[in-house]
Amino acid sequence: WGALGAARTCYLTALGYAQDRRQFGSPIARYQLVQQKLVNMLTGITTGQLLAWRLGRLKDAGALRPEQVSLAKRYNVATALEIARLARDVLGANGIVNEYPVIRHMLNLETVNTYEGTYDMHTLIVGRDITGLDAIR
Repeated sequence: WGALGAARTCYLTALGYAQDRRQFGSPIARYQLVQQKLVNMLTGITTGQLLAWRLGRLKDAGALRPEQVSLAKRYNVATALEIARLARDVLGANGIVNEYPVIRHMLNLETVNTYEGTYDMHTLIVGRDITGLDAIR
């Protein structure tokens, strides 16, 4: 859930900024590519929340497997990083200043991407689970 919380903050920051920032007499939220980025961010957050919710249900039922946790960690952290990058794009140069939380979350998510197994390690764990073949040597 932590990575999704950071992603949500980035999304809400980008949404608020896009509604307030004006270019050529209109909020930048009016422009198609900005809307596309906002929609992609919200879709990623919602998908990640559903995945985390499903894992919670599996854990409650005593049916959660480590490979499922690897799948979720791999997806949610990668998605949160992409959301932070999209938010940084929406904010333009303001996306890298400390007045907005986006760059801080983006850098923190880079560390989350590394601890408790990198994206690549979780890929190999899930790959072993679905193929029955161990690529980790």
